[in-house]
Amino acid sequence: MTLTPITPTAEQFPWFPYEGFTFCLGLREGDAAWTSGHTSAAHDPAVGKMTVSGSMTEQARTAYTKVLAILEAAGFGPEDVVHVTENVTVAGIGEYAAAEAVRGQMLPGVSPVVTTVVVERLVRRTALLEVELHAVRGGGDQLRAASEGRQAGTWTASAVREADGVVHLPTIVPIDEHGDVVSAGDLVGQYAYCLERADALLRDAGLSLDSAVATYDYSTPATRDDYRKTHRPRKERLGGAGVFPAAGGILMSRLHHPDQLVALDVTASRQPLELVNPGWSRYDTLTYAPGVKAGRMLFMSGFAALDMQTQEALHPGDLGAQAEVMYGSVLELLRYAGLGPADLLRTIEFCVESALPDYRAVAAVRERLLSPPWPTSTGDICAGLLRPEFLLEVFPTARYAEDATA
Repeated sequence: MTLTPITPTAEQFPWFPYEGFTFCLGLREGDAAWTSGHTSAAHDPAVGKMTVSGSMTEQARTAYTKVLAILEAAGFGPEDVVHVTENVTVAGIGEYAAAEAVRGQMLPGVSPVVTTVVVERLVRRTALLEVELHAVRGGGDQLRAASEGRQAGTWTASAVREADGVVHLPTIVPIDEHGDVVSAGDLVGQYAYCLERADALLRDAGLSLDSAVATYDYSTPATRDDYRKTHRPRKERLGGAGVFPAAGGILMSRLHHPDQLVALDVTASRQPLELVNPGWSRYDTLTYAPGVKAGRMLFMSGFAALDMQTQEALHPGDLGAQAEVMYGSVLELLRYAGLGPADLLRTIEFCVESALPDYRAVAAVRERLLSPPWPTSTGDICAGLLRPEFLLEVFPTARYAEDATA
């Protein structure tokens, strides 16, 4: 089986005509489905364009209605949802409880793993929330039940679920059981705490950080100069099975708590881990890998416009040219792994806010370099990237066809 697009009818998905984009509304393969990220945006015929309005409650309800309609068109229901990603803006984080309440109403009796990414803003300026879903027939395996309220080190109720050998954790934050930020003002201390909490959740599921296949972290521009120091806690706690996870780092002006310096999203797998590296020597001394194959999944690090040999940041100030280099690196890794653009499952693009006026240039690059069925996609706006020359970074994930691993 291979990835096929989910194509609802206009009656099932009336918010906007979705033909002609370089992403799909959703992908399905057998008993699994994934959606792109959706806000409450809808086409307003009175003004002839997409608009977003309403409170956090109203926006969350519309966003969830849209992604659930996509899943329904593929034969999946709320009970099948195993993983939710909610991208909430800095402007909307104070109202996040309203979005959580809507999630509980739209997914009654379900305890999916929730990833909460605080983003500078979304592509549509008035949008407060963007939602994407991953569903598996029957809801996958619950490894840790959601507790009442947030537990130490997690931003949402600490459910842990497994689907197809992939283990999803909730967003890990440096906040203790009393709601206080640990290691105040210390990025490395907060990073180490997040890794330790992730390891504890994985051990509850019979795994450990040795099984991590991807770690995506979010920090602030003020910590950029200290970020290299996170190499130490990563080296001490990751890669114990011989393979470091894929990784990416994004900067936001603030995170879930005003005094928080980092948030961490960790994915693990029960499958054996295999390093995927086309020969890029820059990774030899790093605590992350360009790609990790685990079962039928290929988890990839964040890519930007970097020369993989000299480590020079390329095309400063030119978003379209940076996108060309960025997706060129993604395709090179895919080819080395025996895959192609049609095997891309998901792309998450982070565009620096100052470059947003040029963001449309990325679609032309995707149209030329990627291909149908088009990956599920989400576009977020960030305060910056770890290299100040970078304007764009992508977190890609790919999936092998079932017969390719036989």
